[in-house]
Amino acid sequence: MLKLKQTFDLQNDVVLDILRKEASVCRVKEYSEDVDTRILNTESDGSILYSWKGSTGTTRIGKYDSNTKQNKLLYTFDKEVCVSSCSLNKEETLLAVSLAQNTRGRERLKPISKCLTLLIEIHPINDTQVLKAVDCRVKVQFLHQETVRRSVLESHLLLLTEDGYVDLYHVLLCKQEGYRVVMANLERLSKTAERIVEDFCWAQWDGHMQRLYYLTHKDKFLLRCVQFHPNHNCETVLELVLALPANSFHAVKFENLGFDHYIAEKPKEEPVRMQVFTNRIGSMCVCYSQPLKDKQELIYSVVLVHKDCSKKFRVSLSSETSQKPSHFHPLFIPIGYYILVYLQDHFLHCINTRQQELLCHSLFLSGDEVNVGLLREPANVTVLQMEDQSGCCLLDLLGGRIHAARLRPAYLLQILRSEARPRCPSSKSDPQRLAALHCLLVYMGNDPNLELKIIEWLCDNVNPLESVDPIQEFILASLYRIAYEKCLGLDKVLPYSSIFAKKEVPVCLLEVPGVICTTELHIEPDFKAKPRGPRCFWSELQWNTEKTKHLDAVPNPRYRTPLIQADWDKLRSERRPSSQMTHMEENTKKVLSMVDTWCLDRKLVPLFQEEDRQQRGLIGLTVDKLREHLNKHLPRLGKKKIDSLVVNYVAKLLELIRHMLESVWLKYKLGPHVMCLMQKASPAEWSVFHFMLRILESTRGLCLPLPPGYHTLFAVFAVRCLPHHTFLQYIDHGFLQLTETFVSRLMKDLDNSEANERLKFSILKRLPQPMEKRICHMWDHPVSSGSISRDYVKKLLEKHSKNKGSPFTEKDKPDFRPEFLPLTYLAKILSDIEAQALNPFEEQGNVDARFVEETALMQTLIRLGFEAK
Repeated sequence: MLKLKQTFDLQNDVVLDILRKEASVCRVKEYSEDVDTRILNTESDGSILYSWKGSTGTTRIGKYDSNTKQNKLLYTFDKEVCVSSCSLNKEETLLAVSLAQNTRGRERLKPISKCLTLLIEIHPINDTQVLKAVDCRVKVQFLHQETVRRSVLESHLLLLTEDGYVDLYHVLLCKQEGYRVVMANLERLSKTAERIVEDFCWAQWDGHMQRLYYLTHKDKFLLRCVQFHPNHNCETVLELVLALPANSFHAVKFENLGFDHYIAEKPKEEPVRMQVFTNRIGSMCVCYSQPLKDKQELIYSVVLVHKDCSKKFRVSLSSETSQKPSHFHPLFIPIGYYILVYLQDHFLHCINTRQQELLCHSLFLSGDEVNVGLLREPANVTVLQMEDQSGCCLLDLLGGRIHAARLRPAYLLQILRSEARPRCPSSKSDPQRLAALHCLLVYMGNDPNLELKIIEWLCDNVNPLESVDPIQEFILASLYRIAYEKCLGLDKVLPYSSIFAKKEVPVCLLEVPGVICTTELHIEPDFKAKPRGPRCFWSELQWNTEKTKHLDAVPNPRYRTPLIQADWDKLRSERRPSSQMTHMEENTKKVLSMVDTWCLDRKLVPLFQEEDRQQRGLIGLTVDKLREHLNKHLPRLGKKKIDSLVVNYVAKLLELIRHMLESVWLKYKLGPHVMCLMQKASPAEWSVFHFMLRILESTRGLCLPLPPGYHTLFAVFAVRCLPHHTFLQYIDHGFLQLTETFVSRLMKDLDNSEANERLKFSILKRLPQPMEKRICHMWDHPVSSGSISRDYVKKLLEKHSKNKGSPFTEKDKPDFRPEFLPLTYLAKILSDIEAQALNPFEEQGNVDARFVEETALMQTLIRLGFEAK
């Protein structure tokens, strides 16, 4: 699951270098492996402080620079001492050490304190100042702050004691003889100490962000954070109440404040393990665990401050596992916005702190196969958060090794490709594969090679997930990642999963076997910090929290794409151009112009090369509805930024679908010949057709637009892959939209064989009348010629009738279809003339009917030649 890359090895990077240097000055005759070297601290710049016993029996302190891979001797004591805490200032002029006093043998008779804290000048070695001499452990830590005041030499030192208080020392420095840096306020140093914390039972130092978290307990546990600013001021920026057991800590607990190798008595295992993790994007997580040994289950909580909620998990430790836990605290590992909760040989829970609503977006693995690759037990491993916060470092204190930890994409892909089979321990369920897919797409989605492998998986598997559409997940998760990179705070308003578009979420996605989760909303963090600009972490965190509270109280804050279906149906029913359609077209032009700007040279797949009124209208409507939604729920972003965000979002949607097709195009090595309608499709082209059908079904389910030209391309594949009767059924059921580009190509390219004629007639019958007339001009066939002739004569006669008055009226239109228009026209004229002729019988009163009949009969016989005149 984790990819570990070794970045530091105490034996190879330090010990061998020490032995080489001591051998070079003849202090030792040959290399010796017996060098007592111990890691003391890791500073925020990545440097590692360590101590070792030299060949002369003295204790020395050195520094390993992780950037230059060089070692440097900082200070040598005149005897062997026990260094329990150590820190170096940023200018490397001062060294603070806390020594555990030797109380064995003769020394125990002397009235000495258990801990001695010193401040040493090391540039050059000049003087030593005693800061504390107490009977409790003391931790020292220099502030490493970026400051604009280059002219003032000043260092600031935190001193934390096991008695539960924290002092801040301000050390003024001055230069002597041009290069000597010495302390300028030795006599006033103890008076300058500032008490910043009075009482605490747990403390954690964040060197990269220069923050001190500490926990106090009176009536309740209260987590506070002190932020140190570049101007050397500090302030309490956050207070948060935590629901911890009353006896959570037997003694004061220090996190990320160095490593003490000289604890007199091994402390009892604490009932609670706790750590705080932050991310630059404005997220903060407080993690703590509470084991229940009797019930063989573990309770751990993750407080998501940026989401204004707390998640409490109960995990049963399987009795079938061969290994029993030697300790009952898991390891919390932050990687990006994921928190990994790891208990060796039992489970690994990869918690998604950005998409936290459902369990299925967090990956949970259990069993003997769970192993992150650590050589030591997690109890002996310390987590060091990296400066870029995309991953972390794991320090194996006993082995003296540091590994950079990243999520391993190959393992996640393996989860995707595994088939879900009942009673098979190696198979993965839908929630596991869905969580793995989101981790690959959202967290690791910037890797083009990885994205290509995911598309291949989508293409190769007809139905890889039963409870959710993976193509819909691919589209929404990828768009979410792209939009989130452009603007923070879109968690609650943009869709990132198709699950929220369902009327009812499948039960299998709501629960994970072996895990019980309870959620507490509104944890009520108290922000004390003053706003310091939009890029300030605390301003972002406070805004994220307030935004979450507001959106939780609003019905349906997340945009659901299927909701525009009714508006889309109404827009399609309008035949005449309207102002709304004109507005939609303007939106579409913005989107398509952006797509053209991105991809000027990519014409592998014939998309964006034709007018497609249907898709252009849906593109414009999608832009309009999404813009309206963001303006309603995130007005803080501003209309200009929202407009840019929405246009970019829809353009990326179209480009993402094109990218999916291009990846499949390259996979099957397709060329321009696929557009030839006179050949049957190959197996590779049939696979592409099936993939395009799945894309079409997925986008229809979400009412998402497709790139113009998609339906033409899909129809070309369909007519080549499917039997003609099946092809027509696809049209009748709405899976195929007949575009004018496709039908015109079909009429020209296919010959007039009997089967093709039937296909063409069937297609003509299914076309709208305006398109049918235009298509007839492209088909060289007697039927089309007759249709063209009828249209021509009708238009000619209508043009003549406009000049002389139309003989046709609404009242007396012939109720039969005029198969031959000239004859029908002539018959109508004669009928009108007959109606206008004088009736000889109207003015006569008496008529001899018998005479008229005989005369008419005689005239008829004469005309027929039976009688002479």
